Amino acid sequence: MTLESLREPLLIESIEIMSQTEIPSYSDVQTVYNQKGYVPVEDAIQLEQTEIADKTTSPTLYALNDRTSPLSMPSDPALIKLNTIGGNNWRVSGDQITWSFTVEEDGLYAISMRVKQKIAAGMSVGRNIYINGEIPFQELENYAFKHSNNWRIQTLGTEDEPYLFYFEAGTTNELTMEVSLGEYGPLIAQIQSSISNLNKIYREILVYTGPEPDQYRDYQLEERVTNLVPRLTAEKENLSYVRESIIDISGSKSDKTGILDTVLLQLEDFIEKPREIHKNLLSYNSNVSSLGTLVILLSSQPLEIDYFIVHDPEVDLPQSQSSFFSKFIYNVRAFFASFTTDYSAIGQTTNDDSNETIEVWLSIGKDQANVLRKLIDESFTPNSDIQVDLKLVNGSVLLPATLSGEGPDVAMGVGNETPVNYAMRNAVYDLTQFDDFDTISPRFKESAFTPYTYEDGIYALPEQQIFLMMFYRTDIFDELGLTYPNTWDEVIQMIPDLQKHNLEFYLPVPITQGSVANLPPNPIFSTMFYQNDGEFYVNGNKESGFNEGLGPQVFETWTRFYTDYSFPVEANFANRFRSGQMPIGITYYNTYNTLSVFAPEIRGKWDFVPVPGTIVSDGMGGTTIRRDTVSTGTGAIILNQSEKKEASWEYLKWWTSTETQVQFGREMEGILGAAARYPTANVTAMSMLPWTVSEYQKLSTQWDFVRGIPEVPGGYMTGRHLDNAFRLVYEDKSNPRETIYDYVQTINEEIEKKRREFGLD
Repeated sequence: MTLESLREPLLIESIEIMSQTEIPSYSDVQTVYNQKGYVPVEDAIQLEQTEIADKTTSPTLYALNDRTSPLSMPSDPALIKLNTIGGNNWRVSGDQITWSFTVEEDGLYAISMRVKQKIAAGMSVGRNIYINGEIPFQELENYAFKHSNNWRIQTLGTEDEPYLFYFEAGTTNELTMEVSLGEYGPLIAQIQSSISNLNKIYREILVYTGPEPDQYRDYQLEERVTNLVPRLTAEKENLSYVRESIIDISGSKSDKTGILDTVLLQLEDFIEKPREIHKNLLSYNSNVSSLGTLVILLSSQPLEIDYFIVHDPEVDLPQSQSSFFSKFIYNVRAFFASFTTDYSAIGQTTNDDSNETIEVWLSIGKDQANVLRKLIDESFTPNSDIQVDLKLVNGSVLLPATLSGEGPDVAMGVGNETPVNYAMRNAVYDLTQFDDFDTISPRFKESAFTPYTYEDGIYALPEQQIFLMMFYRTDIFDELGLTYPNTWDEVIQMIPDLQKHNLEFYLPVPITQGSVANLPPNPIFSTMFYQNDGEFYVNGNKESGFNEGLGPQVFETWTRFYTDYSFPVEANFANRFRSGQMPIGITYYNTYNTLSVFAPEIRGKWDFVPVPGTIVSDGMGGTTIRRDTVSTGTGAIILNQSEKKEASWEYLKWWTSTETQVQFGREMEGILGAAARYPTANVTAMSMLPWTVSEYQKLSTQWDFVRGIPEVPGGYMTGRHLDNAFRLVYEDKSNPRETIYDYVQTINEEIEKKRREFGLD
């Protein structure tokens, strides 16, 4: 047995190998009860609130608020009361919640609980139920809770009788409930197997048809693709079995079986008319993706609990659903309360000992704002005596508010272009004016400050820094005998191997539809440009550097990917990567978050590595590979109009500290899962987030090569005209070198105009 370290330290005291204990049936346990003379208690009823859990296996399992019923305990029509636990947060297989309780009398008790399971429509959810650390009998393995839109009291047992449990008076007992996939587990495995096989068939068909086949051509797929019809038939039979099993488990059809019905109907059509398969390739790919969604739906096992009761099996239990009249009165009171209570406010926590209050605006999600509010109350305000009035606002509000003098002290989550744009107009404070700035700046890579630097000042502290990585499908590369490219020359050499299978390589092109005020420079061109000693601006940031050195040659090489090698200009990388049509691509590393949640069927079948590099001389007669790339991100600024700059600076130092960034990142991932993996700009904090050792090493290697793109007056024209030059070459077949020279003149004119406007040299 070998244990390999993936993430986090681990101490092992001992490893034991033992026989598996067979769990008895309930009838066997009843026999033991009778032999020992145990009898049910009389008139005993004890209610335990579940929102106060003793132990949980995940930080997501915290108390929730339910206002759908006046009978939820505790409940208030105006106030938000934390009165339940679980819900959608309690859906991942293996997650446990444990509660402790003590009874006043020896004897046999029944256990009932007020539950609601309305999220997983059309299916039952499973729980393994432990008493004092052990499943007492087989019937409590994968115990089912059926779907219902309403609260109900469910007594553990069969329809005919409750299960009884023996408890001793005065002894602390533990009730543990663990999410279990139960009978859905094997079905999920079968669906994942079908997804893998159907995607393989799709890729084999693509070899002959391409992604956009001719509707009027006969590709003879039945003759060309090995065992096409028998393989489709086998998958149809497999998915038919899964469909029937889901109906048997849940007792009815649902949206889950609807997904399977659509796929089965198409497979049946393909089997009957194999010569027309190419006409429906797009919908086939979409249907296979929907099977991936089905895996997510079946793997999700949510359950919400209000309280549980340990009681005499014959006693009358509390009412589980309120009457129409009481619910009507409750809703009327809640309606009128909505006029006097602002439920969306993040606000500030009253603290009479605080010296002053700063106003902080942020434009991220409500979940992030709530986590930040909690961290401020726990560790910032108590230690600094500074109150924070936190406001969740639309990002576009900052400019008019600042112009009118009504802006905040601190703005968080601003884009890379904002700090310098405000600095030109004296609207944001230079952070280098603080005496301890030099002790704070080492928290970040030097590249993170590049977009926030103007003249001799730095006008923001970095919050997030997201850079490019290369993602590839390990299963497809193994199947085709390919290795991921290490340099741009190897990318070009690999193109024929991909294209002979009608597979694609993804290089991002920013979307330009509609009005784009700040179009960033293309990240792939910027990467190649920096790898060849390019500088975005020369002569003291007064002119574009695209026509200097190897700039025109790099521009020509970059455009050839699209003109000569037919790379797609626009593509949904996540979708095509999921299906295998685009098994490799370069994109920002937070795509990891999307793929972790969006594509469960390819989990373990993909990886990421640093971007391809350029071979250059190392100055000592040898060569080395430069992997320079660019990043994007967000920052936090202090507005010049603030009269509380010192207090605001204390807040920024606290917010960007390693401890706060790690805690925020872990809290967010605890609430939203891997989809919320936080791309912090704090170097030490990044190493403490839950990346595996291998993943972090690759990210760290690439991070060392990241270069920032400077922001200058008139710089908004750089990305816009770089894209215009690219479109002219791509669509009109213009000469690349002449085109970039022409657009450099236009960029320079705008820079000169803006420098004159702001009184610069």
